[in-house]
Amino acid sequence: MTEKLANILVIVGMHRSGTSVVSQWLGKCSLNIGDNLLGSGIGNEEGHFEDVDFYRYHEDVLADNHLSKSGYVNQPVSSLSYYQEEKLKSITNFKSKIPEQWGWKEPRTCLFLTHYRKLIPEAYYLVVLRDYNAVVNSLIVRDFKQLENKYLARGWFSRLYWRWFRGAQRERKLYKDLSSFYLNIWVTYSSELLKHIQSISRDKFIALNYNLLISNDKEAFSILKDKWNFSLQYVDFKKVFKEKFISEVIDVDRFIKDKSLLKTAYELECKLKEYV
Repeated sequence: MTEKLANILVIVGMHRSGTSVVSQWLGKCSLNIGDNLLGSGIGNEEGHFEDVDFYRYHEDVLADNHLSKSGYVNQPVSSLSYYQEEKLKSITNFKSKIPEQWGWKEPRTCLFLTHYRKLIPEAYYLVVLRDYNAVVNSLIVRDFKQLENKYLARGWFSRLYWRWFRGAQRERKLYKDLSSFYLNIWVTYSSELLKHIQSISRDKFIALNYNLLISNDKEAFSILKDKWNFSLQYVDFKKVFKEKFISEVIDVDRFIKDKSLLKTAYELECKLKEYV
């Protein structure tokens, strides 16, 4: 008797693209997205909704390859050692033996897509896209909030100094220093996402911007339930999405001196939008 394959959904997207809220929504719709999830933090007050097993695995492999564990890198993980490949097999095999359907979200997954295509060819993919301007803004806003929290934890004079002088200066400096850095990372992740969706069957993925779920979540839900046969219970996406967590977006183009980088990002964005 042939063992029935588990139904697997991989939720992929660049950091700060809305994968957390999408994963939270799917969890409420009864998809098993992991028994041990990464908790809340600055910029993810509701929780990251990341499976800790994949989170730790990705961090460990990145570190072994002398890349930043944060995943803020300009290249994917091109190869795995025998040990790393076997460990990844053990994680996915174990999870497939418990529920009949499951999924996970972890932004660094984008750097490992070549390996996941080989390891779990039966998987479906929910590709969450967000424009580069909004992503870069969100990353910098999060860095700014981390700095701000340090100042606001000090005495009254430091807090006053931050609010009236230092805060605005540091914010401008972050945009000047980090816009190109984060845009390069967005290009890396987006390039891997584009290669991925061009490498798999069209009926194996949905590409969307989480904003589309606010007005039309039932279309994506219908594909998951009726076409891909995930056993889900509908929950209105608007009950999960909270507008207050969306930061103000400014134009980051003026902080980026490398115009060829901007051109690359713009062209990538246009190509990805064709699949939405």
